[in-house]
Amino acid sequence: MTAYLDGSDRIQAAWRRELPGVPADSIGVITRVWRLGQLLADDRRRTLDRLGIDNPTLDLLSTLRRSGAPYRLTPSQIAARSFVTAGAISQRIARAEAAGLVRRERSAADGRSVVVALTDEGRALNERVVTELLRHEETLLDGLDEAQRATLAELLKTLLGELTERFGAQDRPPPDVA
Repeated sequence: MTAYLDGSDRIQAAWRRELPGVPADSIGVITRVWRLGQLLADDRRRTLDRLGIDNPTLDLLSTLRRSGAPYRLTPSQIAARSFVTAGAISQRIARAEAAGLVRRERSAADGRSVVVALTDEGRALNERVVTELLRHEETLLDGLDEAQRATLAELLKTLLGELTERFGAQDRPPPDVA
């Protein structure tokens, strides 16, 4: 594979020239990760539009589906697993319920609390979208062989862990992912 010279190389070289002695190596990583994030977010948005679902709905359905049978969680469990506010979860549930993708049920455990259950329609939509999305996203990595993918995944995991700890952030799953 031929080395690709990108804007990050030019920016890095310019800062090395203009501010000698100031470390600029981070540009080679952070600027590229930031740009990759933009490209991948744009592609994800276009792909989900094509598949007929929005990010918040996919996140809700996927959170329920990943919970395992019987695909039921309380709104607070959904919020904790999605890392969004309870208010945002309530809005997501209301929209998905109106579309027939989830239903609210009284908890069998105490009869007072509510659980959100994935409907058959919601499960079918989620499985179709996740399958197509993951197949598509697999093609985005075609430029890397298996060893490169594994190395990159491990390096990104290490960096994410370090920064999560440094910033005191919670380790959270990205939204809208299988």
